[in-house]
Amino acid sequence: MHIRVQIVDPEAPLYSGEAEAVFAPAELGEVGIMPRHAPLLTRLRAGEVRVRHDTEEESFFVTGGILEVQPFAVTVLADRAVRSTELDEEEARRARQRAEERLAQKAAELDIAHAEAELAEAVARLRAIERLRKIGVLK
Repeated sequence: MHIRVQIVDPEAPLYSGEAEAVFAPAELGEVGIMPRHAPLLTRLRAGEVRVRHDTEEESFFVTGGILEVQPFAVTVLADRAVRSTELDEEEARRARQRAEERLAQKAAELDIAHAEAELAEAVARLRAIERLRKIGVLK
């Protein structure tokens, strides 16, 4: 039994296909979705969306968005999304450093919230890269 999966961002569809399971970074924690899952609508935080089919798993990085689950369909409407294999570790490290510097400056409250969001995204990117290295997808 399979579930239909679509991952899109404002630029274009990134993935469309069948899967045995989907794992996504919901706002309150990671969710695992299999066929016949109860309907669900939740916000996504920055992190990795994993699509498992057959013996393989594909990984995508989203910066946030909305996850809609129906019994036989999953839709990820991402703010931005890329295949995890396309993540740039050096850029993620620079983004983390910039966010940490902004937080250290303790500017206006709005700037702090923005810097915290940037920091959370950069850390999530680095975690995704680290996980992909451990399983041998990235070198």
